[in-house]
Amino acid sequence: MSGKPDTKASAGERQDTASPAGAESGAQAAAGAIHLPAVHLILSDAACAPLIAEYGRVQTLEAARMLLAELRGMMLASRRDGMPPTGDTGIPAILAMLATRLRETNRSPLRPVFNLTGTVLHTNLGRALLPDSAVQAVAEALRWPMNLEWDIDTGKRGDRDNLIEDLLLELTGAEAATIVNNNAAAVLLMLNTIAQGKEVIVSRGELVEIGGAFRIPDIMTRAGAVLREVGSTNRTHLKDYAEAAGPQTALMMKVHCSNYAITGFTKSVELPELAPLSKKHNIPLAVDLGSGTLVDLEQYGLPHETTVRETIAGGADLVTFSGDKLLGGPQCGIIVGRADLIAQIKKNPLKRALRVGKLTLAALEPVLALYRAPDLLPGRLTTLKLLTRPAAHIRELAQALLLPLQAALGVGYEVSSEPMMSQIGSGALPVDQLPSHGLVVRAAAAGRISNALGILEQRLRALPLPVIGRVAQDALWLDLRCLDDHQRQRFTDQLALLAL
Repeated sequence: MSGKPDTKASAGERQDTASPAGAESGAQAAAGAIHLPAVHLILSDAACAPLIAEYGRVQTLEAARMLLAELRGMMLASRRDGMPPTGDTGIPAILAMLATRLRETNRSPLRPVFNLTGTVLHTNLGRALLPDSAVQAVAEALRWPMNLEWDIDTGKRGDRDNLIEDLLLELTGAEAATIVNNNAAAVLLMLNTIAQGKEVIVSRGELVEIGGAFRIPDIMTRAGAVLREVGSTNRTHLKDYAEAAGPQTALMMKVHCSNYAITGFTKSVELPELAPLSKKHNIPLAVDLGSGTLVDLEQYGLPHETTVRETIAGGADLVTFSGDKLLGGPQCGIIVGRADLIAQIKKNPLKRALRVGKLTLAALEPVLALYRAPDLLPGRLTTLKLLTRPAAHIRELAQALLLPLQAALGVGYEVSSEPMMSQIGSGALPVDQLPSHGLVVRAAAAGRISNALGILEQRLRALPLPVIGRVAQDALWLDLRCLDDHQRQRFTDQLALLAL
């Protein structure tokens, strides 16, 4: 490409001069012309060549036309109001505005952020972060055709569930497994397959609602199952299940109350007590674990959460759980259990509608493989690494970042390093918290707390890599549990943009 600007332009480009739709009206003409460069002169300018190379001529042309039309409208409005024209409307200035517009238009709405909310598995921020092995596997699956449903050994069509089934059986002790796009889909598919048109017995104390207005009674209705409530909100006994069991009962179901806790005068029927009753009546017993973990978290200093293996060993015929919560993998819903019931589920036409693609399977397999070495898991599984991060380590990071943040915010704010409590998130262990540390920002002047914090919270979200904290108790809390050491430099590099 020569260094000379391209002065050639299509007829359509040459028509876009001072007016977007032909000649101005008589009143406008009488008031004088609006002087703006023609669109073909803007596109032929040498400084526009990089924009055309990056965004294409068609998109750049359309953006230039829209920009000129807006500038023309603002200039006419200023003239009508008797105001002098403002702003530079030369080609360099217009190209700068055009570059900004094209960059903003083409910026992806799905962007990385700093999660300083104190919630590790934050549903609104994408839940679990994948370990490097999973990231690399997804990148490979993006670049190559994969044997998603092709048996390389036989040269015939295969089953995509087979790619991860052996690992799941090894880790859970189940007879069979299948996978769909999330745990809500897993529950829906299970209920529709096993209990369509029949009753499902559930304790009233387990009729949960989770984020996004997902309610067990609603999903029962959508699945075509009939909900049979037993017991009361705070107390359910084994006899309640026994008295409800009958010819129309297709399933007994326990739902893990992962997003709340009932305390006080309570009673629930645990799995070892309920399983013999379900076997006696030949009624399958399903457990929706929700979060689901494959290892005993107590060995890593975390609160105990019932594992999938414990649930299968306790007598559950089917277990559903998420892939992107405590398991630490991609979004998916996993169903494990009896081989005959899993076979029925896989034959349901809904299974095809709810199945996962190669990227999910590519990410899930290496995550599951990490569980074969539980002693190495805290250093390899990103979710567990964040959950087990020592508070002392986080405190050191907070103290190192205090002065840079204070310098960027200036005298209008006071920054302190303080202890705080993180939570696991996504309904996992809702009453358990993790000692953490972070930065707390307060308004320096009384009487402007709400406005000052609101402005700061907005400015943090407007950074190139948005910072998401939480406002509480007249302060902005930045929990640093999820700020990895390798992200620290990127965090500090953009603090200068906060300077007032």
